[in-house]
Amino acid sequence: MNEHDQDTSGTADTPAGPEHGAQVSTGTGTTKDTAGVPDAAIPELVIISGMSGAGRSTAAKCLEDLGWFVVDNLPPALIPTMVELGARSQGNVARIAVVVDVRGRRFFDNLRESLADLESKHVTRRIVFLESSDEALVRRFESVRRPHPLQGDGRIVDGIEAERDLLRELRGDADLVIDTSSLNVHELRAKMDASFAGEEEPELRATVMSFGFKYGLPVDADLVVDMRFLPNPHWVPELRPFTGLNEEVSNYVFSQPGAKEFLDRYTELLQLIAAGYRREGKRYVTIAVGCTGGKHRSVATSEKLAARLAAQGVETVVVHRDMGRE
Repeated sequence: MNEHDQDTSGTADTPAGPEHGAQVSTGTGTTKDTAGVPDAAIPELVIISGMSGAGRSTAAKCLEDLGWFVVDNLPPALIPTMVELGARSQGNVARIAVVVDVRGRRFFDNLRESLADLESKHVTRRIVFLESSDEALVRRFESVRRPHPLQGDGRIVDGIEAERDLLRELRGDADLVIDTSSLNVHELRAKMDASFAGEEEPELRATVMSFGFKYGLPVDADLVVDMRFLPNPHWVPELRPFTGLNEEVSNYVFSQPGAKEFLDRYTELLQLIAAGYRREGKRYVTIAVGCTGGKHRSVATSEKLAARLAAQGVETVVVHRDMGRE
């Protein structure tokens, strides 16, 4: 993100504790009533975590704007308590987002136990992990002249490395990973809106991201497509100043041998992959489409591919990561 996000302020108060007898789900379409509270709905739960400075507060505020009940820096051991309180709210707290980060590192070891507890009660939960490059994080901390929460007497990079080690397993378990290295606040909010807005949960949501290989692979990509097998419009003088958003460039790219065939067959392949993702409960996919500089071929292909996915009913967002960097 281009605007620094240090996650320093909470968005809701931490609850003191549950009353006895909260309802929990039995996983059979009914609920288990332990205190005479009939038909209490188990809230939808999202856990927001990730690197300090990567945008957790922005993500949390976005969910709050979408009507979620957000609790910032809740000790992981209290997450099941929060869910039980939501279950007793008679539907008034139907969606809960909890921000978990290293500020609560004394409790962080309890997170795995809490997640296991939620799973045993058949609570549906999703994990959103905010990622960013070391360079971007250092720049953000230096811009506000604040230390990293884990750097101690060392350098900012020492704190970042320690935090990555601490969060490595959680990142691997995440349902949605968002790399904010090159995103501003508005672009991050757009990604969160695309993933969580709407009254009904779509089967699958996709982000199609163009990028330039010379700037590095997107770290949050699930699938990577290399369009460098097509001629580069950069070497066509009249096309060089334009981008893949221009019709002239797009027409040039898809007039090349193999371009349309690739798009047709890759779209078919994505249908097969999407079906597997749905069976495995994966709701989000990031498809990274690359060329040399992320300006011509990858941009044109991303636009076409996103249109194909949208026509198939997949909610799709297009991001051109490196367009304009040259």
